[in-house]
Amino acid sequence: MKLVLLVFRVLCLASMWPVTLLDNRYLDRKKNKDVYLGEHAKHKFRGRIDHKLKRKDSTKSLLIKTEQLLRIEDHDFAMRPGFGGSAIPVGIDVQVESIDSISEVNMDFTMTLYLRHYWKDERLAFPSTNNLSRTFDGRLVKKIWKPDVFFVHSKRSFIHDTTMENIMLRVYPDGNILYSVRITVTSLCSMDFSRFPLDTQNCSLELESYAYNENDLMLYWKNGTDSLRTDEIALSQFFIEEFHPSHGLALYSSTGWYNRLYINFILRRHIFFFMLQTYFPTMLMVVLSWVSFWIDRRAVPARVSLGITTVLTMSTIITGVSASMPQVSYVKAVDIYLWTSFLFVFLSVIEYAAVNYFTTKEEMKKLKQLKLSEFDASQAMAFDGCFHDTDIELSTFPPMSDLNSDPCMTSLNSSAPELPRIMGTRLRRRRSIRQSVNHIMSNSYKIDSYSRIIFPLAYIFFNFIYWSIYS
Repeated sequence: MKLVLLVFRVLCLASMWPVTLLDNRYLDRKKNKDVYLGEHAKHKFRGRIDHKLKRKDSTKSLLIKTEQLLRIEDHDFAMRPGFGGSAIPVGIDVQVESIDSISEVNMDFTMTLYLRHYWKDERLAFPSTNNLSRTFDGRLVKKIWKPDVFFVHSKRSFIHDTTMENIMLRVYPDGNILYSVRITVTSLCSMDFSRFPLDTQNCSLELESYAYNENDLMLYWKNGTDSLRTDEIALSQFFIEEFHPSHGLALYSSTGWYNRLYINFILRRHIFFFMLQTYFPTMLMVVLSWVSFWIDRRAVPARVSLGITTVLTMSTIITGVSASMPQVSYVKAVDIYLWTSFLFVFLSVIEYAAVNYFTTKEEMKKLKQLKLSEFDASQAMAFDGCFHDTDIELSTFPPMSDLNSDPCMTSLNSSAPELPRIMGTRLRRRRSIRQSVNHIMSNSYKIDSYSRIIFPLAYIFFNFIYWSIYS
């Protein structure tokens, strides 16, 4: 019996020996791996090993949860801090990341910014030995009170949520809170296009509390004028001349006065784009219309086609500019330039119409005179009622030299006293306006000659006045 028990024990020990061997090998391998990792980290960081990594995870060592630490369940965070007392001050700090777009048609702009709120809520104060703050994401924000700041005159706005909601909440042991959010907002900007495209626009983004008036919440810029900071912003059509904050009050008849903060910025438009797209093509079309003044007045197809082409091109330019602008009820600076240039092109077409009309009338008059000179005497009598006999020989008057040689005339001249010669200028009657017009009508080629000088001088004078006023 003893022999059987001994054999059984030996078999049990023999069956447990491989398991013990594997455990010893696993422990040796893990130990070697830890040594290798330690040596690798020491070599990588040149012997400086962060001993904090050896500590246990702080989230596991905390026996109190965040809600318990901040005593969220003990207070009603639907009410503002200090309810029933004075207004709670809420500081605002803004950093403008970019101005994404500015639309003249919709009269709005799109801006991306970091909006930071500062206030104190003693209900969230917690004990701390090192006076360090605690930072949370958007999950805790929904459980506490926060200012209900909104953007006045905004059309669209959203909080960025890639990869998570861009919201940060930082709570200090004394109850001071920093709440930061990254927002893109599209807001209204009332623009004045009376000087477009040589204009300067003043836009503003307005912040205000939605529910709390000045008796409950006081909005203010956290650091005065330094509360508004901007990154380096470059726009395609505008220069940003100035960014500055301001504040004021807004009155609502049913709810009272509210604090309002303004983010003001001044935009000055780039003119070079419109010089290339609008002004230079318009100038070229006006100059091209003057080419017809040097084309022969009898070349009707050439001058008509040139005039019609310039008129249609100007119409296309005006239509294109109007399509990219809002339908305003006043005249813009670009409208004055385009329509005046269109008037010059149109007058060049009218000028050729006048030249062609007077030329045709002049040729008809000459043709009529030519036909009258070919009529015989009987035909001429039918026109003027006088008889013209070609058989009667009419002698001409003797010349003045023959009269002087006549002795009778000589004696008559000698008996008459000789009058002294009076030196003076010959008076010439000025032509009336009607006579000048008739003269030009009878010489229609002079219209082109005058137009070659009058049209360029008038257009240069118009450009001088235009750029002096608007630039």
